Order: sequence, then structure tokens, then C-alpha cells
Amino acid sequence: MKTKSIINTMKGFFIGIALVIPGLSGSMFAVVVGLYERMVEAISTFRKQPLKNIKFLLPIMIGAVIGILASTKLVLWLCEQFPVMSYGFFIGLVIGVLPFVYKKVSFQKFNFFDAILAILGFAFIMFVSHQGTGGLSDFVAMSQLRTLSDWGVIAFAGFFAISMMMIPGISGAVMLMMVNQYGTIYNSVAKLLDTVMFLLVGKFDQAKQAFSSVIILLPFIIGAVLGVILMAKVLNYLLHKYAHQVYCAVFGIVVAGIWILMELALQGAALNVQNSGSWFGVIVILIVAIIVGVLATLFLDNQEPTDV
Repeated sequence: MKTKSIINTMKGFFIGIALVIPGLSGSMFAVVVGLYERMVEAISTFRKQPLKNIKFLLPIMIGAVIGILASTKLVLWLCEQFPVMSYGFFIGLVIGVLPFVYKKVSFQKFNFFDAILAILGFAFIMFVSHQGTGGLSDFVAMSQLRTLSDWGVIAFAGFFAISMMMIPGISGAVMLMMVNQYGTIYNSVAKLLDTVMFLLVGKFDQAKQAFSSVIILLPFIIGAVLGVILMAKVLNYLLHKYAHQVYCAVFGIVVAGIWILMELALQGAALNVQNSGSWFGVIVILIVAIIVGVLATLFLDNQEPTDV
């Protein structure tokens, strides 16, 4: 049981990373590591079996929080400094989920309508993923909460981004960019780390100043919780009634995810080639990173319902 909790914490870590990086989807990575359906069910039926659901969700939440905190500094730095290796690894993770999605749709005959759903899933993700045009540390629209309207804006951002993010393939970071609040939330998470560091070294004035930005996370979390509860019930219903159709759309979403990540990897590769003058070494690194990502998916993959 402890082993399952540790594994779920590791899976949560990958989900947390995906929550932060634009173009990556936390829900897609929940599919990748075999937790998506179980998480949706646990959230939507939380009050029926609260203790059991807490035991299942808590390790994932802990891992996700660690992943988010790591992403604000280390992982985002890695993606900027070593894009080929980083995005190649993410591509491998997503490729590894294709057999799982195939098993979900193969029990029923694939028809023309299913193909349309896959195409629509692909087209939708390609559209929304290209709406954010800023960088990883985009414009900070709000550094402090000053009015009641500010609270409403941030609460809506949390509701919108996190509820949409629960649909496999949709990037919560991109959704935040669409409502112009990605930089705000990213900055608040970074300030949380700064607050802790200032407190540890006894710089209380700086900690107080940094914490004024951390408060922004409170209405965001409130909105996010409401979004998760509402969307989980909708998705739980769809997965029970129309699982085949849902995963036909997910197939298109996963292919779109691979496409988007490959674009990011090739952008990084082009920069590396300008410095090194050779594509050969870059391609080798990309292929190795993809293979490692696929192997990581196979290691983390556990499609059976997970109890702790």
C-alpha cells in the first residue's frame, strides 16, 4: 500500500509539472499515468466514500504540489535551456499513452462519427494551444488583490482554467493565458517560494512583501475547487455513458499533444543547430529522450483501479 502511494505521488509530480508548462495538459498526463478515470470518479463521488477517496487523492495532490513548485524554477529552466531533451521526454510520455487509448476504443467498432470526434479533438486542442502568445513568465497582470473585483477576476480564472484543464489535452496554463492571468498565477507561486526562503533566513519584511502576492492564490484556489467539482461530475457521467466516444476524442487530443510538443522540441532543436551546426547530435538526443519518456510511461502506467 505504501508502494502504491509512493507511485501515485510520482505520478502526481508529473501531473503537477504539466499543470505549469504552457502546451502541456495535467489531465492528459493523468491519462498517461493511468489515473484519469479514477481521479474523476473519486472527485465526483467524494462525499459517498470520503476516507477512501482522500487516501487515493492525497498522494497525487502532494506530488502535484511538489511538481508545481519544482516547475516554477527548475523544470521551466530545463525546458528553456534544454528544450530538445525536455520536450522529447514529454513526447515520449504522451506517445506511451496511445496503446491505452487504443484499448479504450477498440472494444467497439470504429465508425465515421468516431473519426469526426477524433478530428474535432485534434482541431480544438491545436486551436486553444496556440492562443497564448506570451513566454513562460508572461506579463503579470496583477501583483496584489486590491478590490473585490480583483477577487472575482482571479476566482473566475481559477474556475475557468482548472475546469477546462480537466478535459484531457487542454492545458490549464494556456487557459490562464487566454484570460491574461498566467503571469499573475505563475508570479504568485514563485512568490510563495520566495516567502518561505525569506522566513527561513529571517528576512521578515521581505517575506511580508512577497506574501502580499501569495494571497492571490486564495481566490484562485476557491474558483479552482468549484470548477473541479462541477466538471468532475460532468466528465464522470460522460465516461460512464459514452466512454468510447470520449476516448475517440481523446485520441485526437493525444495526437495534437504530440504535435504541439514536437513543435516545441523542433524550435529548440533549431536553436541548438545554430550553435552546433549539426542536426545529427540533436536528433539523437531527441530520439533518446523520447525513448526514455516512453519507458517512463510504461513504468508508471497502471490502468487498473488504484486503491491505497
